[in-house]
Amino acid sequence: MGIVHHSNYVRYLELARIRWLDEHHFSYRRVMESGRHFATTRVAVDYRNPLRFDDEVDVVVWLDWVRGASLRMAYALDCAGAVVAVAATEHAMVDAEGRVRRIPREDREALRKLAVS
Repeated sequence: MGIVHHSNYVRYLELARIRWLDEHHFSYRRVMESGRHFATTRVAVDYRNPLRFDDEVDVVVWLDWVRGASLRMAYALDCAGAVVAVAATEHAMVDAEGRVRRIPREDREALRKLAVS
């Protein structure tokens, strides 16, 4: 059909989130090396226009909020000046066993300075 499958949008969100973390606060690799990671707890995508094969998409991402052990990222996906989707993902910091852990205070405070809300 030439239309990008809806599941690929979630991949675009993940790549944008990891890049945002790398550029704005700390590398995701550093988080993983500490024995923790951000587990995705919620994904919401509002599809507005389809992406087609070979379209280039820009993903604008921002940190919406940070709490003790979680954060929410928001996204706008743009193709040739048209918004094709808006989305949000929520993530909980967890340890290697999947137990929820607080985001370290210094990281949480630094992230809060970057948050929109």
